[in-house]
Amino acid sequence: MADDDKRFARELIGKTVVSKTGKKFGEVGDIVFEVKSGELIHLVLVKPTAYTEKLELEKDKSDNILIPYSSLIAIGDFMVIAEEDII
Repeated sequence: MADDDKRFARELIGKTVVSKTGKKFGEVGDIVFEVKSGELIHLVLVKPTAYTEKLELEKDKSDNILIPYSSLIAIGDFMVIAEEDII
């Protein structure tokens, strides 16, 4: 993996999460990962939009919405997810 492909978690926190069709979901507040393997599991969403709230997605103990990391398809100015992978 080239150094350009690597990102620090702190670079992802605060990025806006959108679907590939352009629907805004909220912002990344944290990232959940498996400690032993380092596998990324979920993006913890903060400031969810009304659209996101209606989807009744998985939530953590603090009632934050969780987006499966496997649904992430691109990282740039925004974090783009495949909406069909989370519903």
